[in-house]
Amino acid sequence: MASHPQILIVDDEIDLVRLVRYNLEKEGFDVLSAYDGKTTFSLMQDHNPDLVILDLMLPDMSGIKICQTIKQDPQTKSIPIIMLTARSSETDRVSGFESGADDYVVKPFSPKELVLRVKAMLSRTLSQRAAEPTKIHLGDIVIYPKSHTVETHAGDSISVSFLEFKLLLSLAQNPNMVRTREQLIADVWEQEGENISDRAVDTHIKRLRQKLGPSRGVIETIRGIGYRAISKAK
Repeated sequence: MASHPQILIVDDEIDLVRLVRYNLEKEGFDVLSAYDGKTTFSLMQDHNPDLVILDLMLPDMSGIKICQTIKQDPQTKSIPIIMLTARSSETDRVSGFESGADDYVVKPFSPKELVLRVKAMLSRTLSQRAAEPTKIHLGDIVIYPKSHTVETHAGDSISVSFLEFKLLLSLAQNPNMVRTREQLIADVWEQEGENISDRAVDTHIKRLRQKLGPSRGVIETIRGIGYRAISKAK
């Protein structure tokens, strides 16, 4: 990590990049900038920034693809990503979070609010890294918070999306306790939770259970309320 937290801005709007850079540097951040996907990956490899601010629409590839690639790489998957885009529909937001984004800011935006979100995200990320256990046992599966991976006790990998992992982790961190849909939305979707419906939670839980296969019983439905993680296999 640089002496000051390092932020990578990825956007093809030069004036916007200058505006965001100015506000971040004023707060003491080191700032890198990229205007396309190719440069983004080069800077990620050379600098390993502490946070990425990413536009959805770039000249050579989509922000969704860039986000997915960053989150699928073990070396960069823990780097928080804030999507900064003019697309404001629920579908676009869900797609952004599904690809691995940690926050979603819609243009036009307040530079001061963006800086506050960057600070909050970095503070939360550093606190989580310090507090996270190496692994969590839940029924017949093992969850590794730092690497965002899930395995069976036999060591077989269970492939889940970034959003599905956050849902599973939220439940696993509160074993045998009922988590309402509202609580799960707050945990997983954070600032954008008010735009996420209960049905979206149910859909993601259904997909997660399908991927867990024989271990799906670790997630129990509490009708009319939400879900509960069962710490001991039935």
